[in-house]
Amino acid sequence: MFARTPRLLLRPGWMEDASALAEAIGDPAVLRNLVRVPTPYGIDDARSFLALPQDTRLPRLLAFSRTRGAPRLVGGCGIHLTEDGTPELGYWIARPYWGLGFATEAASAVYGMARAAGVSGIRAAHFADNPASGNVLRKIGFRYTGRVEQRYSPARGNAAECRVFEEGVARRMMIDPAMDLYHDAMPALAA
Repeated sequence: MFARTPRLLLRPGWMEDASALAEAIGDPAVLRNLVRVPTPYGIDDARSFLALPQDTRLPRLLAFSRTRGAPRLVGGCGIHLTEDGTPELGYWIARPYWGLGFATEAASAVYGMARAAGVSGIRAAHFADNPASGNVLRKIGFRYTGRVEQRYSPARGNAAECRVFEEGVARRMMIDPAMDLYHDAMPALAA
């Protein structure tokens, strides 16, 4: 399972990615915005993560910049099932790449892959003190539910407020493959 965006190649992680993964996600500034990641994060944690089986309906991908030279690990994005079985979108971006739109590109691609595989009812959440993550979710068509949950972050050492989002109706329609056919058949409007 792979995806390409204008600037990223998203693919499953491979064991040879362990060192780069440990370095990128091991940054305390990245870790404090994550719920499901051990702290500190080392090479053994990266290897354990990379050894997890992939589910074709629930993409879990690393994002690499598409460059003329060797691709660089920018972050990761995936869909996992929460304890109650709800599919949830999660993502992280290495600090050197913050603010460049990579989270939006990766999240949009992974969300689209999951929807195309028949996954619905996807939600997401972000720590209240990380509003940039909320902006990413809005850009890809999610909407804030008004709900706030306390979620434990190992890097923070405590629970913190998370704002809960759900997929919006307009975005669900945009992801529908039948809608792609419809849009392709529509005549271009004169400017």
